[in-house]
Amino acid sequence: MARVHGLHHITGIAGPASENHRFYTDTLGMRMVKRSVNQDDPKTYHLFYADANGSPGTDLTFFPWAEMAPARPGHGVTSETLLAVPTGSLGFWADRLAAHGVVPDPIETRFGEQVLPFADPHGLRLALAETSDPRNGVPWDGSPVPAEHQILGLHGARFPVARRGPTDAFLTGVFQLTDFGEENGWRRYGLPREYGLDGAASGTWVDVAERPDLPRGAWGTGTIHHIAWRVDDEAEERDTREAVEQVGLRPTPVIDRFWFRSVYFKEPGGVLFELATDGPGFGVDEAMETLGEALVLPPWLEPYRDEIEAGLPTLDD
Repeated sequence: MARVHGLHHITGIAGPASENHRFYTDTLGMRMVKRSVNQDDPKTYHLFYADANGSPGTDLTFFPWAEMAPARPGHGVTSETLLAVPTGSLGFWADRLAAHGVVPDPIETRFGEQVLPFADPHGLRLALAETSDPRNGVPWDGSPVPAEHQILGLHGARFPVARRGPTDAFLTGVFQLTDFGEENGWRRYGLPREYGLDGAASGTWVDVAERPDLPRGAWGTGTIHHIAWRVDDEAEERDTREAVEQVGLRPTPVIDRFWFRSVYFKEPGGVLFELATDGPGFGVDEAMETLGEALVLPPWLEPYRDEIEAGLPTLDD
């Protein structure tokens, strides 16, 4: 049994918050399920987009740091995030993206899956991947995208490293992921397909390329900040954290993010990983029918609400 249970969320760095919000809710049709702030930098938003219920494994989240320079691609930085869509949906999505001014790349076949790559307005590389695997994500009735074509959740991620050996050892050893082989320079690591056939919401894999020719990448607008992996609860998180520490990496203590508990560390290739618990979940402080409609703060930031709200830009709702 693997130590992680697929992807929990993936967090990117965006430009202006209103542009980010408009693209992910209007163009991609995802639901904003939590409107909050970066708990380590409360003067900026933390925006969460997901399925109707904010199910673990469906969340793509953003820190809108509009003042940051654009990202510098390279090893140690995630280069692409993949979102799952139902089989047969890519024609719909190619037309929809074009109608919204986004020119996607040609459809590709990767590891037997049809994939439509493109970039969001701030340069973040995304791809839609068709899948018929069961998912427990809940369609959002308020989406401008028909339910039969809606994004099902996270599918996977890709990142280059200078040397793949240490990352390989970590993913297959500590995380106990399966090596699914190599295609076009990318090696896939993840959970066996049958692991997700109980209807799991999460994507279950990452692709890693060895690219010593690339410079060290750097965070900036249009890149991924971290990849979060699911653990069931705090006990499993502590056990996995200990396994990470035992191989010489430096995980943080468990951090209370209110909606889940987190541990952060850099995998051997330099990509920032997080361990995140499935609970308590986004419904702990909001009614499910009104998720994401108002600014929600964790209890320790509530005394500063007036100051925080005054410093945040407005969003187009």
